[in-house]
Amino acid sequence: MEEIMKLAANYGFPMVVAGYLLVRLEPLIKELQKSITLLTLVVAKQSDVDVEQMRQIVEGGS
Repeated sequence: MEEIMKLAANYGFPMVVAGYLLVRLEPLIKELQKSITLLTLVVAKQSDVDVEQMRQIVEGGS
């Protein structure tokens, strides 16, 4: 707890809160990314779209 107080004193409360939230939310963001990728593949298969073609679209290629 003392270390957090030192960080808050040195870097400011908003920066400490932003860092804390980033650390807490990073695993959730990674899980959401996996879910979105999986759902994209499921929709591609159900729509009879080639999976490789869908992968290129998702990655930004033509």
